Amino acid sequence: MAEAEAVPQGQKQSWGQFIKQLASLSGDLYSMTAPPFILSPVSLTEYPSYWCERPELFAAIADGKNPEDRALRVLKWFISTLKGQYTSRNEKMGSEKKPLNPVLGELFFGTWPDYNSRGQTNLYVEQVSHHPPIIKQVGHAILGVKLPDGTVEDYLITLPSLRIDGIFYGAPYIELTNTSWIASSSGWVSNIEYKGKGWVSGKSHQYKALVTPPGSSNAAHTLEGLWHETSKDSRGVPFHDVRGPKEEVSVKDLEEQDDMETRKLWQHVAKGIRTGDFEAASREKSKIENEQRQRRKDEAAAGTPWQLKYFTYIEEDPTYTKLAKLCKGIPETEDAYIFQKPAA
Repeated sequence: MAEAEAVPQGQKQSWGQFIKQLASLSGDLYSMTAPPFILSPVSLTEYPSYWCERPELFAAIADGKNPEDRALRVLKWFISTLKGQYTSRNEKMGSEKKPLNPVLGELFFGTWPDYNSRGQTNLYVEQVSHHPPIIKQVGHAILGVKLPDGTVEDYLITLPSLRIDGIFYGAPYIELTNTSWIASSSGWVSNIEYKGKGWVSGKSHQYKALVTPPGSSNAAHTLEGLWHETSKDSRGVPFHDVRGPKEEVSVKDLEEQDDMETRKLWQHVAKGIRTGDFEAASREKSKIENEQRQRRKDEAAAGTPWQLKYFTYIEEDPTYTKLAKLCKGIPETEDAYIFQKPAA
């Protein structure tokens, strides 16, 4: 792809300046100014909705008949979330876009209604930190699956490493690299290896997962394919397929939302980006950012830090510590934010 095809004529100068910033970057994205055409009208706060956009797979996990079956269902659901998380902007907008940096306390609520007795899926998202983003994806997720007998089966899900390819052509896209893990309290472990397209040959977005039983290093299942399309097991049996339509999250109308809910907070910025009025988008974005800086200063002066609404911070996540022992190459301990379910 030639640069002239990817970068709008009026944006070539700002794109060149952006490339120069990247060349001298040490990891902190906070001070970077992305050219308008690469901005997304969506805040990073909305991105967790990609984990739930195939709610039938998410709901099916608890229906697994045994730990092995449930481990495979968790893997299938997780692999099926990757397309939305990492390639959906390319399909909609032609290239990966830089999401809006969320502000402390920013909220996002969504639902997927009950259908075919799968139950309703509710999503609560709260931005818990105002620290600037860095060029590295870190962290983990803990999935708790409540079984029919009332017990809970926990899963530690680590995040894959990623890199941005195609950036010098003005058409960036995300490629996943290295490995990630899914470790269950039942002892079943999935090790997922990611590979991208080479300089000469190969395909983008490849993955291979080895699923091992408790106490063993020998894989009971091998799954392989393209995480943004389809994959099969070692016998050629189809495993996952995300080429079909996904189910969009349902969100309240803007007039019903709190001022800190992401779509209401960023509505004027998003409108400017979508309509190409980047001057208005920049003006509204600066307004929000300046208001947030002043709020942090006022809180520091008064000694009253921002209070989270839905999550509580803990220095060490005991579930992570226990399950991390089943994985290789990840930290022994990590902190976490624990969800506090709101009163009905």
